[in-house]
Amino acid sequence: MSLLPFFQWCESAEFIVAMRRSLWLFPVIESLHLIGLALIGGALLVVDLRLLGVGLRRQPVAILARDAEPWLIGSLLVMLPTGFLLFMSSAVKCYYLPVFWVKMAALLLALVFTFSIRRRAAMAVAAGVNPVWPKAVGAVSILLWSTVAIAGRFVGFP
Repeated sequence: MSLLPFFQWCESAEFIVAMRRSLWLFPVIESLHLIGLALIGGALLVVDLRLLGVGLRRQPVAILARDAEPWLIGSLLVMLPTGFLLFMSSAVKCYYLPVFWVKMAALLLALVFTFSIRRRAAMAVAAGVNPVWPKAVGAVSILLWSTVAIAGRFVGFP
């Protein structure tokens, strides 16, 4: 079963057509998406770098992760709807772009990884786990989220 009809429907939705015709609506939505990107990057990197043993060494990882989580969730609440609107504005193009599918797969993996393995690793550091484990988790998290961001860049400007 092909997803192409859904992608075609997305692109032809009345609001999306109006958004594409608007001089300011698309840039505003894209700007909000990029602000969300900056927020999520900060919320993720501060914890991932700490898991790698870089920076904020006096701050326990669990407390840092707890303090960064509202920023992470808030940025997702901005990025996911704005990203969906941006996708809808050129859905058919996205359907045919392999990098779009890479981004979606990486996003799904990154979300699952962040809210399961990464969260547990951040809480376990204080429990004295093997120091290699948090470093591996931090590196994988950075790799997954970087893939999402880089692929997103190529979706927007192939």
